[in-house]
Amino acid sequence: MSLLQRDAFAELSGFRREFYACPTKRPDALFELSDALLCADAPVRTLVELSLALSISVGMVRCTAG
Repeated sequence: MSLLQRDAFAELSGFRREFYACPTKRPDALFELSDALLCADAPVRTLVELSLALSISVGMVRCTAG
């Protein structure tokens, strides 16, 4: 991993950690919804479509996993 990649990974990790700390209620669920929204293959119009995204399923690998 190059220095640039490590810096980018560290910055993204810090952002995710700070973002996770923001919600005061149900942070796990809100964080999973955010991951699903960012990883969706196409625009999402409803929460139902978002909940069907693979990244929202428990035990699935997130799209951000390397």
